[in-house]
Order: sequence, then C-alpha cells, then structure tokens
Amino acid sequence: MAAAAAALPGGLRAPPAGLGAGGRLEPAEGSECLFVVLGAGFTALSHPLLYVKLLIQVGHEPLPPTIGRNVLGRKVLYLPGFFTYARHIVEVDGKMGLFRGLAPRILSSTLSTVTRGTVKKVFPVEDMEHVSNKDDVKTSLRKVVKETSHEMLMQCMSRVISHPLHVISMRCMVQFVGREVKYSGVFSSIGRIFKEEGILGFFVGLVPHILGDVVFLWCCNILAHFINTYAVDDNFSQASVIRSYTKFVMGIAVSMLTYPFLLVGDLMAVNNCGLHAGLPPYSPVFTSWVQCWRHLSAQGQLFRGSSLLFRRVSAAARFPID
Repeated sequence: MAAAAAALPGGLRAPPAGLGAGGRLEPAEGSECLFVVLGAGFTALSHPLLYVKLLIQVGHEPLPPTIGRNVLGRKVLYLPGFFTYARHIVEVDGKMGLFRGLAPRILSSTLSTVTRGTVKKVFPVEDMEHVSNKDDVKTSLRKVVKETSHEMLMQCMSRVISHPLHVISMRCMVQFVGREVKYSGVFSSIGRIFKEEGILGFFVGLVPHILGDVVFLWCCNILAHFINTYAVDDNFSQASVIRSYTKFVMGIAVSMLTYPFLLVGDLMAVNNCGLHAGLPPYSPVFTSWVQCWRHLSAQGQLFRGSSLLFRRVSAAARFPID
C-alpha cells in the first residue's frame, strides 16, 4: 500500500504487496484484484493507527502528559499513547470518528496497487535468481541495481498517481484539530483544492515522499545485497531463510532512517491549506519542504510521531513535575 508508504507505528513503511526487491511486496501476475481487496481491508484496519499518528505529527496534543518512571526509576513525563489518544477521539467524534478520511485513503491505496501492476506489465523485468557469493561482484551488483531500478520506477509512478488522494485524506483527518468541515467528500475536495491552489495543490509534499521511497529502496536493497552475498554462505542449509529475514530487518532499520521524509511530506500536505492544523501556532507557513525539514531539525522534531506507545516529552518542552 504505497499510498502510502504508509507508515506503520515506529515509522515503518507498509509494503504494497508480494515480496520483491529489498523485502517489498509485489502482486503476482493476474492477482491484482485480490491484492486490491486485501489492500483495502488492511487500509481500513490500520486507519485508526495512521489517523492518530498524523495528529501527533502535526503537533496536536489535546491530553496532558502523565508522570511515569524510566528504567532507572527517575520521574519522566509521558505523552498519551495510541490507545489513550484513540479513546479521546472516540469521546469527541464517536467510534466512526476513528475512520475520518478513510474513503480517499482506500482510493489512494487502490490506485497505487493498480498502477504498480500496470507498470510491471508495461515495463517487465526478467526474473532474477538470488544473488550468491559465487557470483562475480560486478555481475551480482548489476542484478541488484537492475531489480531496484525497476522497483523504483513502479514505486515512483504509483506515488505520483495516488498522491492527490493522499493529500485529500490527510486534510480530511487533520480537520479534527480545528473541528473544520472544509474537506468532506472526495469530489468536493478535488474541486476545492483545484480552485484554491491549482493543479500543484494536489502534489504538495510529493517530493519528500518520493525521495524517502528512493532512499529506502536503494539503501535497503544494497545493504541486504552485501549482507546476503558476503555474510551468508550458500552451503548453509538455512541460507535462503536467513536472506529473506535480512531483507525484512533491513527494511525496518532503513524505514526508521527515512522517517523524516515521511513526516515532512505529510506536514507539507496540510500546510497553509486553510486548516487550523496547517497554520500557526501548530505550524509555521513553509515555502518549501526544505524549510520545513530545517525547522523540524532545529527543534529536534524530525522523528515526531515515529512512536505511538512510549512517547516521552521532548527536552524542549517544559512541564513541572510535583
């Protein structure tokens, strides 16, 4: 579900479908409909998670921190975790409130899956056997580069096609902050964005998302390649299993490193769009995603929202502890 690469707790990127290069999942031939249905179901189930995550990303903290103790027994302040935050949303909007912005997100996920399948058919890549330490270094690396380039093409195309609906979904969700109703239906939101911001309004935040996807793919695949080639011996009976787990572990590690791209992209999607969450005091009005990145970096907030469970109050905040 590339609509996002969406993001799971801890900044993980949700794989679109079927295991491919770098541990990503790709739909098998002729099974696009199945993956569309499964993707829609997963999107619906994970939506409350992404909803809470987005509200934390924009800096909306409606509940006070609580006092807890760290492993050393010292008093620390913890912000509400996912379950407490979700309970607050239910108290304000009811249980259905947890699914605000779901419709455009499902459409975005569907467009992403269909686009990836279409690109895979139009630009097929020959099946490649796994890279082993018996291959020539240049030959094995060439395989990884070719496979990753093909995966990057599919991911970038699906991101561009699905991003307008991703923007609409983000804006629908952050209306919780200011209790606005500016963005409601998909078609009315499309008309409003086009009228107020033009065609470019549908692609705000696209660049950091694509950069994050590209960095994720190349770092994950190259790291997995070198580990699988030089650290895993083909003579070992469980070599193939270890290789599959290597890709998975690399995906987790690299997704954490690329989380700031996801954060900046989501913040730019809602910045200065007429909603309370995209205007001061929640956020300055940014002229570019680079400015947004620098602002977050200066405040030590580049990983804001990467954790949904144990959320310690940042050092910049000041709360008295009795």
